[in-house]
Amino acid sequence: MKENNHIVIMAGGIGSRLWPISTPDYPKQFIDVLGTGKSLIQMTVERFLPVASPENFWVVTGARYVPVVMEQLPGIPADHILAEPEGRNTAPCIAYACRKIAKVAPKANVVVTPSDALIKDTVTFSAAIKEALGAVDGTGKIVTIGIKPTRPETGYGYICAEALSEGRVVKVSEFKEKPDLETAKAYLKAGNFLWNAGIFIWNVATINAQLQKYAPQICGVMDLIEPHLFTQNENEALKEHFCKCDKISIDYAVMEKSPDIYVVACNPGWSDLGTWVAVKEHILADADGNCVVGDARLFGCSGCIVHVPAGQQIVLQGLKDSIVSLKDGKLLVCKLSEDQAIKQMTAF
Repeated sequence: MKENNHIVIMAGGIGSRLWPISTPDYPKQFIDVLGTGKSLIQMTVERFLPVASPENFWVVTGARYVPVVMEQLPGIPADHILAEPEGRNTAPCIAYACRKIAKVAPKANVVVTPSDALIKDTVTFSAAIKEALGAVDGTGKIVTIGIKPTRPETGYGYICAEALSEGRVVKVSEFKEKPDLETAKAYLKAGNFLWNAGIFIWNVATINAQLQKYAPQICGVMDLIEPHLFTQNENEALKEHFCKCDKISIDYAVMEKSPDIYVVACNPGWSDLGTWVAVKEHILADADGNCVVGDARLFGCSGCIVHVPAGQQIVLQGLKDSIVSLKDGKLLVCKLSEDQAIKQMTAF
């Protein structure tokens, strides 16, 4: 039942590889990266409306981002916007959200999702999510969404499944770290490896039990916080105890240890939009292969991505296969081939 489904959106990242439009002060999940008129977190909420009601959405974010979350997502209850006093990776984030959900909906089925990815085929995606929700209801299973790879990608982790059947829940054999190119080519050829999109589905009682088994240190911290949930002392308890949590991802904490992991394979036109190269793939190009968001005039340019904020103008001449991005007095001009180095180059 839709009323029993809850959505947890993780929105604490800073998207540093998309500098200068994404910065710690205002990261990419709150930005209209693709020129659609909607931020990535607004698009995330929209794609989950077929499976859950707005009052069952939760956002976990940094304390400094709470005002912008409230502004961009007015339909989500204010007390469902959870402010982490500091980032401790995804396992503590998820543990905190699921403890809160268990308080108000102890039989809830939960989808956990990043806030800053793109899904083009929302119909296919919704069908996969509904299949996963049906599989976790009262079963003790944990299901993840696996994206069918379209190229030998070295920037994503992989999920190895026993026998893939698109749109159906199958057992996971193991998780694989980001591979080198030759290994990625072998994964693509094998046909039973999927990209790990970081989307997880479980019953709230299941994940709390799994965390207790495989991440007892984090659960010990949550035990100290839990008596204060939904009280005026919650923020104070968080500030005192949350920083004590092990800084660990849910993949390492639970997914790679539990024998109860399953996957639904689908191909919904997914991208994590983690780099300028990835963003460029999803913006309509002109006749010269340039992808432009904002007011830019290009002369003799080809293969470029240009991103200009509203109210600003730029003119470019003679650039080829480059990134040009302007925001708040910060300008990036960089070869597309060097986009993986932007995080290091802009670590001011």
